[in-house]
Amino acid sequence: MAAIKEEDGGVLQQTNSRNQDSKISQLEDGMIEMIKDKNIQHPRDGLPTWKWALTCGGLYIGALLYGLDTTIAADVQGSVYEALGEIQNLQWVGLGFPMASVAVILLMGRLYSLFNIKWLMVITTAIFEIGSAICGAAPTSDALIIGRVIAGIGGSGMYLGALSYFSVFTTNKEATLYNAGIGLAWGFGSILGPVIGGAFSDSSATWRWAFYINLPLAALMSPVYLFIFPSFRPNKDQTVLQSLKSIDSVGAVLNAVVFVLFMLVLTFGGSTWAWGSGPAIAVWVVWGVSLMLYILQQTFFLFTDAESRLFPLHLLKSRALVLVCVGTATSATAVAVTIYYVPLLFQFTRSDSALQAAVRLLPFIVFFIFFVMVAGGSMPVVQRYNLYYILGGALVVTGGALLFTITPETSVARIYGYEILVAAGAGLPFQNGYAIAAAKVAKHDRASAIGLINVAQIGFMALSLAAAGSLFQNLGYQSLRDALADFHYPDDYVRSALAGKISPIFKSADSDVVEVAVRAIIDTIRRVFGMLLGTGAVLLVSGLLMPWEKVNFDPVDED
Repeated sequence: MAAIKEEDGGVLQQTNSRNQDSKISQLEDGMIEMIKDKNIQHPRDGLPTWKWALTCGGLYIGALLYGLDTTIAADVQGSVYEALGEIQNLQWVGLGFPMASVAVILLMGRLYSLFNIKWLMVITTAIFEIGSAICGAAPTSDALIIGRVIAGIGGSGMYLGALSYFSVFTTNKEATLYNAGIGLAWGFGSILGPVIGGAFSDSSATWRWAFYINLPLAALMSPVYLFIFPSFRPNKDQTVLQSLKSIDSVGAVLNAVVFVLFMLVLTFGGSTWAWGSGPAIAVWVVWGVSLMLYILQQTFFLFTDAESRLFPLHLLKSRALVLVCVGTATSATAVAVTIYYVPLLFQFTRSDSALQAAVRLLPFIVFFIFFVMVAGGSMPVVQRYNLYYILGGALVVTGGALLFTITPETSVARIYGYEILVAAGAGLPFQNGYAIAAAKVAKHDRASAIGLINVAQIGFMALSLAAAGSLFQNLGYQSLRDALADFHYPDDYVRSALAGKISPIFKSADSDVVEVAVRAIIDTIRRVFGMLLGTGAVLLVSGLLMPWEKVNFDPVDED
């Protein structure tokens, strides 16, 4: 009996051993399958490396062109005024592009969530090029503004298309570095904008080639756009007609009206219209009514439904995402104000040409690009994204406070140092929002989240330029009028002095008058730089209020 039991025990032991081996084998097979599945699920599986490299090149060139056109008007306005006149339209040469971009950003985001992203990229690039051609050939300032608006609509689609491609074809962890590359390309374009604009303005080619330059660059890349870019349609279950019907067209119109009217009243208020005048009050009233209608339409799904509404209100329930939007908006404001007003500062204090003044931005843009890349490379490792906003805010506040102290005698080296502080502070959080949003929302919400961050970035860049332009025009006019009161210059002479050295005041007056005018204008620019203090403080506070959490940027997709 004992032998039988021993034998039975051996059989049981062997059976258990075989079962254990079987389980281990099954576990190993399962792990192998998981690894295989993980490999299969990589967003770029089946896409040749050389095609992806060319695709990235095309996307980065598109972002570069977008950055180029965002700032190219900064140093051509004087030449445009000399050629086309109408100083009251001069601000719109710079503002038309970003204004149109922000007016259609949410609509573009919706389109990229419905239709083939390759063909949307091709179409929006074509729109951008048509707008650039109109700008180059413009016979009047009105035609130039129309061209800038058309180019802005196309540019918005190009920029959002690049972000959409990286959202689709990269993992969350990879996206931080790829999005930083978009920031680098945009930043490089934004510094080239004033340099190229200034170079053409000072050459026989004239300012028109500042806009024509986009045409050969896009023509060079068109084979890549048409034949290399991979196709991807997010919403394959719907027909094209069903997708078109799902677009919130009422929301799109109201969204555009709200942004355009707000920028309109900021631009013309005080300079073309007195703040208390009938036209200014009328625009404020129409803007307020439009805003209320937009809020009601989006909240109660009027003429749309919860899934199709344009503005992703449900994403605003996330405290982290709202604060990331605030941080993105303030860093974009710091970039826009610095890029536009530092060249102007040097034109007045150092009598720089348009090209020389633009080159003065090199310290800013080099450090801006460097810190954008540092943030993109390190954030997946550090994971605590709020630190970038806290440090960035502290640096922008410091740089803004120092720029607020400038005088005509402030040395070039000091101004460069102040620029660098703002560049570092703005660069650290500038592109982070896209990767954070993609990591924190469900996969089906990514296009909406990217659109929301894009509104914060490009939208506030446009709004900050409008606000800064309003400050510059209104405070500058008041300061100049007071400073030059004894010389009895007509109002149009005083206003034209704000456009630069082309004013009759600078061309014909004696050195004492020029010095008085320059001091008044530099004091105005100093006060515009005060915006950096405010935006830096908001950036810092937004970082402090963010959740103290780590974000996992590993490639895990959840619907």
